[in-house]
Amino acid sequence: MLEVIDKGSCTDAHPVPLLFVHGGWHGAWCWDDHFLDFFADSGYRAVALSLRGHGTSPTSKPLPSVSIADYLEDLGSVADDLGGPPVLIGHSLGGFLIQRYLEERSAPAAVLVGSVPPQGVLSLALRVWRRRPSMTLEAWTDPTLLRFLATPALAREYLFCADTPEAIVESCRQRAGAESIRAAMTDPVLRRVKTRRVNTSFLVLGAEHDGFVSTGEVRATARAYRTEPEFFDMGHNMMLEPGWADVARRIHAWLQTRDLASQSRRSG
Repeated sequence: MLEVIDKGSCTDAHPVPLLFVHGGWHGAWCWDDHFLDFFADSGYRAVALSLRGHGTSPTSKPLPSVSIADYLEDLGSVADDLGGPPVLIGHSLGGFLIQRYLEERSAPAAVLVGSVPPQGVLSLALRVWRRRPSMTLEAWTDPTLLRFLATPALAREYLFCADTPEAIVESCRQRAGAESIRAAMTDPVLRRVKTRRVNTSFLVLGAEHDGFVSTGEVRATARAYRTEPEFFDMGHNMMLEPGWADVARRIHAWLQTRDLASQSRRSG
């Protein structure tokens, strides 16, 4: 059984559930700190899952062997259990996963938060490699990829702004878990998103101080889905940074402009 945190309920004003998908090293907990309560209090049913091997979700095979296909199966199983197609909101690798999911499925709307772009992780990996070549080579021998978060300084560099309180950085680092090198690195290099198959409307959000996903990659994602990106003065973990409420309010405002009930019927 996958870990699912489920808060709030659908209302007449917001009849479509929201499904939050975490990125690498994280779990449903990263949405539960702030976002789930914010949206539940705003009248939504807000649901977050932990992909297999993350949070308290079990995995039947070694985590380094878990693939994007496995994560897609997890996402589909939870989405199908919500009583109707949900709005999908994904961070980092979770955003890439949503894009892949929408090649074959549809959703009323989708939000990408600091998302891996549709072309995959190669450009991200090369940028990280140039910054720390020795650590990157070592990371390939560590199938958990936890070397990238081995110290508070590294966690801050990749996931947070320079001025984010230390307690927030350390709380995230302590809860971070191992990630599948296959799902996070190999699969997104070998297989891009087939964007022409994706017909869902996107809100694309990025962070100006993101240690993983560059502003150029966020702009490329937005171009692929014929929209404009929006940026925040934040680090990669936009749902945990002190400015998280600005991001949540922007998502809420955008969702209010969409006819989600009608889109959900068409998606179903």
